[in-house]
Amino acid sequence: MVKYKDYYQILNVPRSATEKEIKTSYRKLARQFHPDTNAGNKASEEKFKEIAEAYEVLKDPEKRKRYDQLGSNWKQGEQFRPPPDFSNFDFDFGGLAGKGSPFSDFFEAIFGQAFGQEGGPRTQAGGSGRPQQRPGGGPGQSGRNPLDQEAEIELTLEEVAKGTVRTLQISGPQVKTKTLEVKIPAGVRQGSKIRVPGEGAKSPVSPQAGDLYLKVKIKPHDEFTMEGDNLVCNVNITPAQAVVGTETSVPTLEGPVKIRIPAGTQNGRLLRLRGRGLPKLKETVRGDILVRTKIMIPTELSDRERELYTELANLEKDSGNSKK
Repeated sequence: MVKYKDYYQILNVPRSATEKEIKTSYRKLARQFHPDTNAGNKASEEKFKEIAEAYEVLKDPEKRKRYDQLGSNWKQGEQFRPPPDFSNFDFDFGGLAGKGSPFSDFFEAIFGQAFGQEGGPRTQAGGSGRPQQRPGGGPGQSGRNPLDQEAEIELTLEEVAKGTVRTLQISGPQVKTKTLEVKIPAGVRQGSKIRVPGEGAKSPVSPQAGDLYLKVKIKPHDEFTMEGDNLVCNVNITPAQAVVGTETSVPTLEGPVKIRIPAGTQNGRLLRLRGRGLPKLKETVRGDILVRTKIMIPTELSDRERELYTELANLEKDSGNSKK
């Protein structure tokens, strides 16, 4: 048996505390007991680790919910034996649990059971007997480091097509603001994640920092919509141009180009500009631009235009009568 730890008491918050209250209290206590401000003080270092452990559990709604299932009847320092059904709980602490964990025996008793000797996942009840595949990790891995952090980065289609370099300002609690230049490769897509090693959160119990992941969001474009590697745009033509054909200008990511509209083009026809779309990541091949024709019916006519359209309508009428 191990000693029960009351994480709420450690962080000096009630069990009803909000996420914001928990975070605020953690930051206050972390500053107070941080090793940098208490050099050589072993008691302060151990207190700092205890605070970090409590926050590791209570900051995450799912982990906190599972911890709260133990109830509030346990007392600080009381001998504790984890309930049998906790063996099926699957917590992902990114390899911090298991052999060599910096956390307490209590933490191991509650959360370590979901991991093997080296921090890898144990099979779940009713499983196949093989390690379960976790998001972000292969068999035998516990998933992504909990110190990893994620931020959103907005890119234009032009930046997606060519790649770019972005300057970022990184800041956080007890961390000096620093400037990073991050290379964004050509060909990323909506939802892609760009890894910046070692720029995530810092751990009070490990010298290894997490990574920063930049999640790509592509800004809406004035001219194009995306369909996989292809870009789609519209070109407006008149009824006369649709009938006899014409040459007109259409946009590309490198600037406008001329395209030929064939005679007899129907509304909604797709014309293809090959190799003018988006590149695939780490490939030189690009998709296409699909130009959708849109026949615009004029609403305001000059006298001459009205005369010609009337003459055309009469010709079509006469032609129709002659075919009967």
